[in-house]
Amino acid sequence: MDPRDDLLKLENQLCFAIVTAARNVVSIYRPVLEPLGLTHPQYLVMLALWESAPRSLGELADELAMEPATLSPLVKRLEAQGRVTRTRRAADERVLEIALTAEGRALRERALDVPGQVMARTGLDPAALARLRDGLAPFAGAVRV
Repeated sequence: MDPRDDLLKLENQLCFAIVTAARNVVSIYRPVLEPLGLTHPQYLVMLALWESAPRSLGELADELAMEPATLSPLVKRLEAQGRVTRTRRAADERVLEIALTAEGRALRERALDVPGQVMARTGLDPAALARLRDGLAPFAGAVRV
């Protein structure tokens, strides 16, 4: 048996561990976000907007590491829910600007409980979550090809 065979076992694959973890993280967040009327991707959009709004769709896509074409339907659904507005920037009509509505800003108060609920569901404290997040940093940065 070639000693490299272990390298090809599914259980030894970093990619499999990360993909499985990502699915599980989304399933942990789902019941926490449901009462807020948000999906996990919509929650990420709202987090970015709570930090800085208004901002262009392109800026938002860059921060969230998403393609604008993927982000656009998420933003449209948030607009239909009354949480954001989409308007063309007066100085440059090509730029779609995303802003929070009063309802979108108010939702932040309810979202303050989300991190605590996630910690309770995972059994991890803030320091452990920070270590885990920081350990993923090499994989969350820019892709080098």
